[in-house]
Amino acid sequence: MTSGNHYDAVIIGGGHNGLTCACYLAAAGLKVRVLERRGVVGGTAVTEEFFPGFRNSTASYTVSLLHPKVIADLKLREHGLTLVERPLANFVPLPDGRSLKIGPTVAATQAEVAKFSARDAERLPDYYAMLERVADMLRELALKTPPNAGGGVRDALAALAAGKRLRRLDMPGRRDVLDLFTKSAGQLLDAWFECDALKTAFGFDAIVGNFASPYTPGSGYVLLHHVFGEVNGKKGTWGHAVGGMGAITQAMAAEARARGVEITTGAEVVRVSVSNGKARGVVLADGSEIAARCVISNLNPKLLYLKLIDERELDADFVTRIRNYRCASATLRMNVALAELPAFSALPGHGVHHQSGIIMAPSLAYMERAYFDARTHGWSRAPVIEMLIPSTVDDTLAPAGRHVASLFYQHFSYDLPAGKNWDDEKESAADLVMDTVNRYAPNFKASTLGRSVLSPLDLERDFGLVGGDIFHGALSLDQLYSARPVLGNAAYRGPLARLYMCGAGTHPGGGVSGLPGHNAAREIIRDFRSGKCK
Repeated sequence: MTSGNHYDAVIIGGGHNGLTCACYLAAAGLKVRVLERRGVVGGTAVTEEFFPGFRNSTASYTVSLLHPKVIADLKLREHGLTLVERPLANFVPLPDGRSLKIGPTVAATQAEVAKFSARDAERLPDYYAMLERVADMLRELALKTPPNAGGGVRDALAALAAGKRLRRLDMPGRRDVLDLFTKSAGQLLDAWFECDALKTAFGFDAIVGNFASPYTPGSGYVLLHHVFGEVNGKKGTWGHAVGGMGAITQAMAAEARARGVEITTGAEVVRVSVSNGKARGVVLADGSEIAARCVISNLNPKLLYLKLIDERELDADFVTRIRNYRCASATLRMNVALAELPAFSALPGHGVHHQSGIIMAPSLAYMERAYFDARTHGWSRAPVIEMLIPSTVDDTLAPAGRHVASLFYQHFSYDLPAGKNWDDEKESAADLVMDTVNRYAPNFKASTLGRSVLSPLDLERDFGLVGGDIFHGALSLDQLYSARPVLGNAAYRGPLARLYMCGAGTHPGGGVSGLPGHNAAREIIRDFRSGKCK
């Protein structure tokens, strides 16, 4: 499959999906080159020093969706990747001094929930079982190429196969699928439970990276998207990569190089070369051109089609659809260097709760107010905050006795009111977040040694996350499966011949899973073997 003077495949973007795709293509005998604009590969999954002596995951910050098949096929553990589970899933401190812990077992969670509601504690196993039934179906579909609307026989067969998976569920299971894909997370959780703290713990997954109220229809799917992962064989578990998220992509890069992939950093692609309706290669910012039998984009679809390709090469309706492709996470990301662990008023002292995902939002109603506040003012004046302290399970990140905290907070809109911009506003927004955390843990601000803040605009400029969207496009029903990114172009193939997509703007969407890269590689290899990339 290799050619003498140019590459079989050039991949734009050295994030985890681009590296995953490269590894599979190289294993099939293709000559592959990965081009990364930044000085380091990894995309959003990188580890960097943000304060002297303190390192942390810069953007992506926790592990669950990374698929075990990708881990095994790319020999990531052999390249040094170690994943550790959170001993506790979540900790929800409340303003009234109470708190709720989720995990590590169903029985332990039931005991915690029973302090608030005996009814909810009793219903909890049924809720978990319902989620797991639907998540199992999603796990199967995540490894499959979505059928293209209007496609050929293979697409029709793929659609039938997907339908058979749904038919294997009993009628209650099918109803659960419909509910999770169409209803709001708030509507679902209100029907299941009465305890606000429990609904907060579960409902946070519906708004993380999703600029929406937990009562926005379709947010139930975003909740589901965050629970179909696993860590070390334990389904629905969250964890950390020792050494930060960069440990994942450095292991991928090591395997890619071992398979003969050429990786070039500091190589910004400014144009995809197109002639006679086919992608022929790329042009770099320095003016150099690289020819290839196919071009593969790991970028947000809006960047690819609106910035790197002359729109005259594309169908007008397709361009319109891409322009309207929605990208909005409304998140700020902050790393904090700490002299000591936060001391939570609701649970004083050091404990396993420091090793969990700490959610600071007392109710779904609070989350909904945060959303509408951001719609009106640009950001929420009472934000929803998740804090993780990875140094409690990974002592490589901070000096002895010190800690690093990852903070991810909603809702901070990319679009600010007229006259305001994120370069001027982000430190004030970060101060607001720190004040909010300090109300839960009064020593937090005093123990802060340094911080690094990424606004939605920073996420766009630094990592190519259009609109600051961590998923490369909203996970809404009109942008999922066969409609991701555009109906008719969901099988990792663009509207131009020999142009492919392998990023999170394709099925199954965002998160550090490696699945878009895995699935795209399978389709590209099929096209090479059938002669479509001559």
